[in-house]
Amino acid sequence: MQVTIECQKRPEGSKPNTLRRQGLIPAALYGHKGTESISLIIKEKDAQLLLKKASVNNTLVDVNIPDVPWSGKALIREVQTHPWKRFVYHLSFFSVAAHGKIDVVVPLNLVGESSGVKQGGIIEQVITEISVQCLPESIPETIEIDISPLKIGDSISVGDLQLSEGVTYLDDPTQTILTVMAPKKGSATEEETAEASA
Repeated sequence: MQVTIECQKRPEGSKPNTLRRQGLIPAALYGHKGTESISLIIKEKDAQLLLKKASVNNTLVDVNIPDVPWSGKALIREVQTHPWKRFVYHLSFFSVAAHGKIDVVVPLNLVGESSGVKQGGIIEQVITEISVQCLPESIPETIEIDISPLKIGDSISVGDLQLSEGVTYLDDPTQTILTVMAPKKGSATEEETAEASA
């Protein structure tokens, strides 16, 4: 997915709250020249649109800064929101090199219907995303897990995942992702089964 954001260099001495009242969101770009950072501003409506398309630590964003001699791709590293009003308070970007591997977080997507669930079991999912390392162009939007073959008592761990070439997981391979649990005694499913056989 191609995602682009246009920013401007933040005026020196500008106050964050003053900028926000003007409909501008303070932001920062890190890593474009080692440890140096650039203070930026983004139009609030552009920031809201960006966050509808891009995920933190997952989506590559083309960052354009007309008044700075730099352009490139970056990840959204952090989104700060107001503690109770919930509007975006600050954005942090981290630039990425085209030929260097990066660490990203990828959501897990369950597909299919478990045979164990058909028998009354319940999917208990422990984690919904994992950390992986890959080149920027190889970042997966999601990792699909086919749960169709799973019976009651079966589980899937990080080490069981089938990842694309060049993508490696960073989490503990023994970390359980999900388990098909047996139905609790006296559950509605068991009662329905008992009634049907009566």
